[in-house]
Amino acid sequence: MFPSVVTAFLLASSLLAGAVARKAIVASSSAQIASAEKHFKENKVTPSGFSVAAATIKVYFHVVSKDTTAAGGYVSATQIQAQIDVLNEDYSSTGLSFVLAGTTRTINSNWFVNVGPSKALQTTMKNALRQGGAADLNVYTVGFQSAADSGLLGYATFPSSYSGKPKDDGVVVLFSSLPGGTTTNYNFGQTLTHEVGHWVGLYHTFQGGCSGSGDSVSDTPPEASPASGCPTGRDTCSGGGVDPIHNYMDYSYDSCMTQFTPGQTTRLKSQLLTYRQLTV
Repeated sequence: MFPSVVTAFLLASSLLAGAVARKAIVASSSAQIASAEKHFKENKVTPSGFSVAAATIKVYFHVVSKDTTAAGGYVSATQIQAQIDVLNEDYSSTGLSFVLAGTTRTINSNWFVNVGPSKALQTTMKNALRQGGAADLNVYTVGFQSAADSGLLGYATFPSSYSGKPKDDGVVVLFSSLPGGTTTNYNFGQTLTHEVGHWVGLYHTFQGGCSGSGDSVSDTPPEASPASGCPTGRDTCSGGGVDPIHNYMDYSYDSCMTQFTPGQTTRLKSQLLTYRQLTV
């Protein structure tokens, strides 16, 4: 069995009146990450021969709502396609493409309000709805309206976790973070871009802060803490260049996120080939 890496989270929290930021919830130990990276190093499949043109990921979209209104989480087909379009644009430099394979709609107020990371309820939801195999992306939209999950934007599983818990695999995001949603500064669709980044094996750019191996990618400058807004010129670690605030794996505003690096592309391809057996 492959080692599991703890789920990654995004939290939107009020800092000042009218201001929102993504903030990390520390949910994994350095030992867990070290174990996962050791296994990856010893077993990884290199991306040589990886046909980027053929690397198409099927997406199963699961809309969970409390009623049939937009405010109740009933995401429109237009928004879903717009989100797929955002994924394709954001991942274009990596060679990955995404195609909508199916949509399910479930009216379940309990799931919509109370589903969150590490809860039995989210396991129940995923067991009922998940489709496809290791190479297929399942996306669930919910409301994160319980007190414990207030402000949560989304969470995702990593590729190395699939073998141990295949039904748990996928991404859960706040419905109003999709393109055209109502979450100010986080409604262009980059929350899903970020969470899919974890699903394909990428860590946050600020992983490990200024020391150690960081995010295990050599061309993302070290970053002491997640960025908020779009702080151009921010430099929280001496040496290595300014913080990668435009990277999709930071916590900047959606409008500020514009890039993956070549190193991230190499890593995600290896992760997909190693753990998701992506057919190319």
